Amino acid sequence: MKDNLRNKRRGIAAAATGIACNVMLAAVKIAVGFTAGMISVVADGFNNLGDCGSGIVSLISVSVAAKPADKVHPYGHRRAEYIAAMITGFLVLVVAAELLNGSVVGIVDGALNATGWVVYTVLGVSVAVKAAMFVFYRVAARRIGSDSLKAAATDSLCDCISTAAVIVGAVLSEFGIAADGWAGVAVSLFVGWQGINIVRDAGSKLLGQAPDERQVNRIKALIWSGEGVLGLHDLHIFCYGNGVAYATVHVEMDADLTSSQAHAVIDEIERRVLAEEGVELTAHLDPVDTRDEQAILLEKTLRNALDGIVDGLEIHDFRLIRGAVDKMVFDAGIPFDCKLSDADVERAILAAVRKIGDYEAAVTVERE
Repeated sequence: MKDNLRNKRRGIAAAATGIACNVMLAAVKIAVGFTAGMISVVADGFNNLGDCGSGIVSLISVSVAAKPADKVHPYGHRRAEYIAAMITGFLVLVVAAELLNGSVVGIVDGALNATGWVVYTVLGVSVAVKAAMFVFYRVAARRIGSDSLKAAATDSLCDCISTAAVIVGAVLSEFGIAADGWAGVAVSLFVGWQGINIVRDAGSKLLGQAPDERQVNRIKALIWSGEGVLGLHDLHIFCYGNGVAYATVHVEMDADLTSSQAHAVIDEIERRVLAEEGVELTAHLDPVDTRDEQAILLEKTLRNALDGIVDGLEIHDFRLIRGAVDKMVFDAGIPFDCKLSDADVERAILAAVRKIGDYEAAVTVERE
């Protein structure tokens, strides 16, 4: 609770500081741009004005995201950051469209604009301020885990690049080259690309983005470190915002262990994953009969027979059901990017089983 309150205060302070800086830059650029008759400078000023809107969105989202879990939202409100980042991205795209329209008009007019030390001073200070804001937002975003502030940091970095383009246009105007409108186009394209990236990243997280591979490997290592763990599979991680994650997994252990012994190991694994990774893990026990030599040998034979069918194919939950005709029951995990359909993989597996001997097979193909 204290961490949430501290993060909320830091986030609000960062967003408010950004709003103040953008208001100042927008006012000065728009005034100087209109005075000098430079479309690109005015465009850059309106870009900063649009950043004020994204700052307000960040301000609200930080407050909402810090709210504790409740009956309606039992996993908290951290995903509000993703929504805020998407809104910021859309605002940026609207600004980019307006800038592009004004810049095209400037190109058609083809007018040259007089520049001076005031224009260069304003643009130079703008680059310095935006660079400082990038660092400021970036540090704040990492400290409190805020996607909306991360989006604001990206926005500030792109603003540095776009303002540099405006400076280039101003310099070319000094040599009689009507580049102001083209500089404005460059600014709008940079701004638009930044907006697309922000929307795409936030949208991916809202839809349920795959977890970080390094974190997955660390969690697997913690599970394997459990005493008596023979295998693991079906590890699923669900993220409800930065710092709020849950996971489920199947852990294979010797069937001869008592329920108390197995529970003690799994309980310790869950505690370690929570302490070291901040992920609330729920582990399901899969008992493995380590004394059934026929089943162990048959599973090994099956793995060899399936080698080469699909890169990364894994077999788990193998069981041998004895009867008039022995039956192999197992799951086959294949990578998400496997080009073969699940039905094609299943047919290939069943064909491999028939080559082993007179066995029936029940296989479940799943993407992992």
